[in-house]
Amino acid sequence: MTKSTKAAKAVAATGPVLTTRALNRATLDRQLLLRRSPLSAMAAVEHLVGLQAQEVKPPYYALAARLDGFTPEDLAGPLADRSAVRIVTLRSTIHLHTADDSLTLRPLVQPVRDREVKLFRKGLVGVDLDRLAVVARDLVEAEPRTMKQLREALSAEWPDADPQSLAIAARCALPLVQVTPRGLWGRSAQVSLTTAEHWLGRPAEPAASPDDTVLRYLAAFGPASVRDMQTWSGLTRMRAAFERLRPRLLTFQDENGVELFDLPDAPRPDPGTPAPPRFLPEFDNLLLSHADRTRVIPPANRGRTWQANTFYCPLLVDGFLAGVWRILGDALVIEPFSTLTKARRREVTEEAARMLQVTHPEEAYDIRFGTVIA
Repeated sequence: MTKSTKAAKAVAATGPVLTTRALNRATLDRQLLLRRSPLSAMAAVEHLVGLQAQEVKPPYYALAARLDGFTPEDLAGPLADRSAVRIVTLRSTIHLHTADDSLTLRPLVQPVRDREVKLFRKGLVGVDLDRLAVVARDLVEAEPRTMKQLREALSAEWPDADPQSLAIAARCALPLVQVTPRGLWGRSAQVSLTTAEHWLGRPAEPAASPDDTVLRYLAAFGPASVRDMQTWSGLTRMRAAFERLRPRLLTFQDENGVELFDLPDAPRPDPGTPAPPRFLPEFDNLLLSHADRTRVIPPANRGRTWQANTFYCPLLVDGFLAGVWRILGDALVIEPFSTLTKARRREVTEEAARMLQVTHPEEAYDIRFGTVIA
């Protein structure tokens, strides 16, 4: 490490402190959650560097919470015309990205997928992984395949290998997208896969640069530490990119003395800025994209959005995780983690009614407050 780098780190260590509440408001602003944004659905997806899409509905709920005038068709349309796709990228999970981002972010995070294959090496003894990728590409580009169909076809080529390991290796090696109608609001379809290049009719592109990706991450999730960005992306060894960018960035520290980086012109609202209630989907990236999640999740509420294998949708009150919600039958059930004041309860109810009007305008739901999950 050079003397100049050590000096820069020393300055950062004694730089301005951002309180948890200040970090909360800055992050909410960039996540389009302090006020609804006039951005289009695709502009928001690009700004947020994708949306968690493990299931069909979460991306729609995510944008309903963030955008003014959003309708489900605003996202279903781009998926149908292939300007957006569902693909495994960040943290090896399914994300909904713009077509452009799918072609550049997937190769950036390919090392994460390569590491994942190693977890299944016992089931891949004797399998030439390069040939596996070629065979799998031919299969899914001939016609979209379900994972079951992919397992069966690959097992015919490698009968002594574990079928599930073969399919996972193919999914790791290739940029596989979920073809529509999977992912369309109000439609039902099993997951069928083909390559991004085949689905989009475009060749593979060079990986996004680490430096540019750091800047995009900070614009959507900052201020943030190196570990925060690594948690969001699943990548490791990102310190070098932050050091290259250091002259272009501001540095702060959190209340624990952790160094945070930020864009000079990014919003950092007053910590007292009001934050209205927001109903978010399960696995929303707001809650998953920092190593230290206390900027959104109070320590007392950590782990309260899931129980066993059931994951609940988070409710934000005053900018922080304050409860969960579910649609059960003909009701939206809200389960706060503590007693809400009358004013807060009214605000939450109004936001619930608005969310239902956006996402389910032709259905009638009651809004109920239930018992907190133990």
